[in-house]
Amino acid sequence: MNDPIGDMLTRIRNAQMRGKSTVSTPASKLRGWVLDVLADEGYIRGYEKTTGENGHPAIEISLKYYEGTPVIRELKRVSKPGRRVYMGVNDIPQVRQGLGVSIVSTPKGVMSDANARSNNVGGEVLCTVF
Repeated sequence: MNDPIGDMLTRIRNAQMRGKSTVSTPASKLRGWVLDVLADEGYIRGYEKTTGENGHPAIEISLKYYEGTPVIRELKRVSKPGRRVYMGVNDIPQVRQGLGVSIVSTPKGVMSDANARSNNVGGEVLCTVF
């Protein structure tokens, strides 16, 4: 698998289109950090680490819905393996005039765009959520 973050985001999108309450994805530290930001911002209920098929570690993500519609309306990968996107603290984009969130991988860890601005750090923009 070349793009594990892109794979996880696609699994979340597909599960929400089908109305699933949970979705499973292979476990990794970076995926866990991205899910921490999604949970802190209120886009998912939470996640827990489990053992998936063949005994490999997995993450079970609990999706969040409001009146039958998914809370996450749009989930886009920005920085891809073929084209990495790095931005300084002043260049980090606001998603939908601040209604959405950009998830940024910085030297101080994976955080939302608002936290990156308050900590005055830039980094790789992983994805945007609205």
